[in-house]
Amino acid sequence: MNQTRTFLILAWLMVATLLWMEWNRDKAAAPEAPPSPSAATATGATPSAPEGGSGTAAIPAAPEMPAAPSSVATPEPGMQATAPAAAGDAVTVISDVLQLTLRAGNVVDAELLGFPQTRDEGSPPVKLFDSDPARYYAAQSGWVSQASAAPTHENGFVPEGGERVHRVAAGADEVDVPFLWQGPDGVTIRRTFTVRRGSYAIDVRDTVVNAGSQPWQGFVYRQLTRVPPSVKRGMTNPESFSFSGATWYSGVDGYDRRTFGDFADDGPLNLQASESWIAILQHHFFSAWIPEGDAESTISLHVDGPRHLVREVGPGVSVAPGQQAATSARLWVGPKLVQQINAQGVRGLDRAVDYSRFAIFAFLGEWLFWLLDKVHGLLNNWGWAIVGLVLVVKAALYPLSAAQYKSMARMRKFQPRIAQLKERYGDDRQKFQMAMMELYKKEKINPVGGCLPILLQMPIFFALYWVLLESVELRHAPWMLWIQDLTARDPYFILPVINIAVMWATQKLTPMTGMDPMQQRMMQLMPVVFGAIMIFFPAGLVLYWVTNGLLGLAQQWWFIRKYSDRPAKA
Repeated sequence: MNQTRTFLILAWLMVATLLWMEWNRDKAAAPEAPPSPSAATATGATPSAPEGGSGTAAIPAAPEMPAAPSSVATPEPGMQATAPAAAGDAVTVISDVLQLTLRAGNVVDAELLGFPQTRDEGSPPVKLFDSDPARYYAAQSGWVSQASAAPTHENGFVPEGGERVHRVAAGADEVDVPFLWQGPDGVTIRRTFTVRRGSYAIDVRDTVVNAGSQPWQGFVYRQLTRVPPSVKRGMTNPESFSFSGATWYSGVDGYDRRTFGDFADDGPLNLQASESWIAILQHHFFSAWIPEGDAESTISLHVDGPRHLVREVGPGVSVAPGQQAATSARLWVGPKLVQQINAQGVRGLDRAVDYSRFAIFAFLGEWLFWLLDKVHGLLNNWGWAIVGLVLVVKAALYPLSAAQYKSMARMRKFQPRIAQLKERYGDDRQKFQMAMMELYKKEKINPVGGCLPILLQMPIFFALYWVLLESVELRHAPWMLWIQDLTARDPYFILPVINIAVMWATQKLTPMTGMDPMQQRMMQLMPVVFGAIMIFFPAGLVLYWVTNGLLGLAQQWWFIRKYSDRPAKA
């Protein structure tokens, strides 16, 4: 197999990969019509929700604890000592980066104040959690107990005190927002939300105080529930390539994920976990429950009507009369900011920045973003940081590139001799191939010398593609002149035109040794094919391809001058 044919195959392979990814996204998209409420769509056991509740699946089995049963049923509504929370019980919490609405001890609305929905002046902020039924998305938490009353996420917790608006005051670092549940048997649970300045991680602490005469046992559960968003499908829409669904992590089983469309199709999930977290991801933003420590819990997925839910049950507590116990978790509500996520010190949470479910691409993506971030620290512009990153990657891969271009240059040098062989043997392709192999052997030319370098570089290029696609740091980031948003398409198509020109020039320098006319025409069409694919791509991705292509073209031109400046003798 000659060098050019290898290029052709790899080029079409890349096109096929892009088409396959788009087909796969459409296949995995959540169904538009919600399943019938009577259908058994939950991935685990799905008995009826509590009467008058929100319609989520009943709480599944909780992990065992000393003297505790192996399963805990949701208490009947009549056992609750507190009436369901009313609309007037909503509490607003405002920091410099978040505006939250809390109700019944849950976060039901969340606006990210530093991230406008569009670049237009006056654009409202991104709304991650939303109480609108058509876009429902919330973080919920409650308790279950076998024999005693317990507050659920539907009712029980009410705001403590009369204040309904809390702010992180000027000069203060945080604000505490308390909720309280009072049981009929002397047990109270105080839930305190702690919102900090500049942080998207919210501390949620439940303190159980038993002032009664009997021991109290219960299990805390935390869940994220969402109506899957409708995403415009298409190869030119970056959001359609980004993962949308639930992810989870266990210290034993590691990281896993499931798209909304696969919740019911891929079978039930009932994972016993420790050192765990659960999350729901979308393009650039995510939410996550991160329990404290390494307590055991159970992770499950459920579908109830249009709502998709990931839940973690546990840990459990046993509180003797006159005693108290507490359990805490962090709730992340915000963007996929790598530095802040890493600052949480949570094992595996960096996978929320979903470069790929494949470990090799995820690993390379993490290192490439680290490098991109360092270059940005020097240049203070994400567009120039992309250019700088390509320069660094090209320099690191120069030995491989040199082998590739050297092989291409030597192939180009011997094109006249190969043309003579083709003329000599005419239509006898077998003899022509044998003669060409003899020539390669005599001149010590490796016909696949350029293949291995390309194959070794492909994982890096694909990982970099996902880095530029996934990084929220590039969202609405300007480069220069007409490029004022690296995540949007080039408004005047200047970069795509330059990209086509660079690919065309590269193709002209590529040897077509031994290729028939059909293959040559296909090679000549490659710049047009790739140009058409990338014309509506985000400007940051096209900038990467243009920079990489220009450097590759310069290297190829240099090696051609160096190794094939004189024609080979016949």
